[in-house]
Amino acid sequence: MRFLGKALQLVGLILLPVAMLLELSGALGRDSGLADMLLMLVFGAAAFTLGRFVEGYAAGPGGR
Repeated sequence: MRFLGKALQLVGLILLPVAMLLELSGALGRDSGLADMLLMLVFGAAAFTLGRFVEGYAAGPGGR
């Protein structure tokens, strides 16, 4: 459980700058690039938050 939480946090932290770099380089395309970047940013933030919750849940009531 704790590994899953850490992995989700890592995915979230990697996805955010990748989305920005793809937008800046023009790799997402001109028509819907901004919408795609925002969707990736929201997904990355949600993955990080969910990972934090899972990691906290795995630590138990005492926390660590």
